[in-house]
Amino acid sequence: MSHKIIQVKDAMTQEGYQFAEGMLTVADGIKLAHQHKAKAIIINKRDENDEYGIVMLADIAKEVIAKDKSPERVNLYEIMAKPVLNVSSSMDVRYCARLFERFGVHTAPVMENNKIVGMVDYTNMVLAHYNEE
Repeated sequence: MSHKIIQVKDAMTQEGYQFAEGMLTVADGIKLAHQHKAKAIIINKRDENDEYGIVMLADIAKEVIAKDKSPERVNLYEIMAKPVLNVSSSMDVRYCARLFERFGVHTAPVMENNKIVGMVDYTNMVLAHYNEE
C-alpha cells in the first residue's frame, strides 16, 4: 500500500503561540497569551548558542495557580521547559505522532532553518492526514 507523505509543515499552524522573553513575569505572560489567544509562550533564545523554552498555559496552572504563587512574582523562565522538544517541518506526521506518544507530549514547535515557524499538535496532524486522502 502506497502512502502519500504528509509533512509536519502541512499540518502545522502559525497561531496559538507567542514569543516572549524569559524575564517576563507570569502575569505579563498571561496578558500576552490572552491578547493573542495563545496556548503556548515560546521563550526566546538569549543568544545563538541558547535553546528555545516553552511555557504552556497548563504549566501556569500547575506551577503558579495550584501552588498559590503570585504571577507578578514569578518569571516565565522559572516555569519553562527548556530545551523544548521540537520537530522538523519536513518530518512525516506519522513519525511526529510516534514521537509525541513516546515522549508524552501533545504539541510542539516546528523548526525550519533553526527557527520556530509554527506549532503542531495531534489535532492538526489528524486533520491534515485525513484531509489528503
